[in-house]
Amino acid sequence: MKYEMPKLNYPLDGLKPRISEDTMKFHYGKHLQAYTDNLNKLIKGTEFEDKSLEEIVRTANGAIYNNAAQVWNHTFFFETLSPTAKPISGTLKAKLIATYGSIDNFKNQLMTKATGLFGSGWIWLTYNERNQLNIEATTNAGNPLQNNVTPLMTIDVWEHAYYLDYQNRRADFCEAVWDLTDWYLVEERMEKNLFNIYY
Repeated sequence: MKYEMPKLNYPLDGLKPRISEDTMKFHYGKHLQAYTDNLNKLIKGTEFEDKSLEEIVRTANGAIYNNAAQVWNHTFFFETLSPTAKPISGTLKAKLIATYGSIDNFKNQLMTKATGLFGSGWIWLTYNERNQLNIEATTNAGNPLQNNVTPLMTIDVWEHAYYLDYQNRRADFCEAVWDLTDWYLVEERMEKNLFNIYY
């Protein structure tokens, strides 16, 4: 199986002004392309050659895991963003309020995790088999699939995600991601409660 770059649902300049075309050219066009190319080279002739991306993320380790997780994480991140993002509503809104007390409290906790993570990594909203929402932080190429929970949305806090547009202002980038997140899609993921909606 050869993994290919995911197709975006918007043009490279579609997230302006919050995320620039230049950032997308590097983040999507170069970083994700490099992870995809590396993964294809690393799995050739191995037990992972014919496995799905999710299977590799769940079971691999070392360089194969790192590149597979970065392909999965980045694809998931880019798919969650939208130039016509819909706000939090419906079942997701009710569940977030029940869990965090208010949408503002949820946002504050999400942003605190995102700005407080030392180094590179990912901040996730996840959903577990006990129907609980959680905010989780993973470092480097960490992915919640390894803990058998459903990722619903993520914020990429690697510097390459934001440095061209925001320099060291990670908090401003996280606000941009909040505004660009398609919360209707996040709700759909929660209701389907599937790990492999897109793979």
